[in-house]
Amino acid sequence: MLRIAVPNKGALSEAASAMLREAGYQQHRQSKELLLDDPTNNVQFVFLRPRDIALYVGAGTLDAGITGRDLLQDSGAPADEILQLGFARSTFRFAAFPGTAASVADLQGRRIATSYSGLLGKHLAEHGVSADVVHLDGAVETAVALGIADVIADVVETGTTLRAAGLEIFGEPVMTSEAVLIRRAGAEPSSAVDVLVRRLQGVLVARQYVIVDYDCPREILDRACAITPGLESPTVSPLADPDWVAVRAMVKARQTNQVMDDLYDLGARAIMVTSIHACRL
Repeated sequence: MLRIAVPNKGALSEAASAMLREAGYQQHRQSKELLLDDPTNNVQFVFLRPRDIALYVGAGTLDAGITGRDLLQDSGAPADEILQLGFARSTFRFAAFPGTAASVADLQGRRIATSYSGLLGKHLAEHGVSADVVHLDGAVETAVALGIADVIADVVETGTTLRAAGLEIFGEPVMTSEAVLIRRAGAEPSSAVDVLVRRLQGVLVARQYVIVDYDCPREILDRACAITPGLESPTVSPLADPDWVAVRAMVKARQTNQVMDDLYDLGARAIMVTSIHACRL
């Protein structure tokens, strides 16, 4: 049985469960449930704190897990990301009261509060900066106002919380993060993990693409196909009227309305768009 770690709370939890559900896995559970068996897919889901997932996967206790890149790198666990999942995007940044610092070089000898001491320590070492790292479990944005730090280093999504605390972001991002699928570094190949990856890839593609169907005069078919080339090539089928064909192709979801406009202006008609539930490429 494949054992997969899933975040039990926080920004990662709901989105991770939604993606797994779209990939065909059982995800109905009580809020305090720690284990969920999915016998149809021969999978067991283990719901853990996001920060602990990399440690369990790196130790080989669990076969795979979903966590944040920032949490993976902060943990120092021997685990590798094998698939980017496209949600929970954020950056890891420095912030302080205005005028405190402009770059990482200005942090020499400063007190820096963070919940990611492992990640921060590596970054400071890479830049030859010696600083006093103050580890906090959360709410680091108050550390400067309360006088226990000069600077904070934290995960930033919108920056609203930092601005409310009177802090401003400075310097280049320490790293960019998003949700990732991980497994133990050097783990043996696994067909079960391969199936999991393919299913999640199918969800990612389904979220990015739609299917466009339209009727097209044969005389403009080449120009229409240039607008909707599909992945390999569009599907073209004859209609009862020999001068017309039906065309089907995948297009980027964000381009849908522009594609429909271009096809209509070209002379295509009966243009329809359908969402993709899942796919395999």
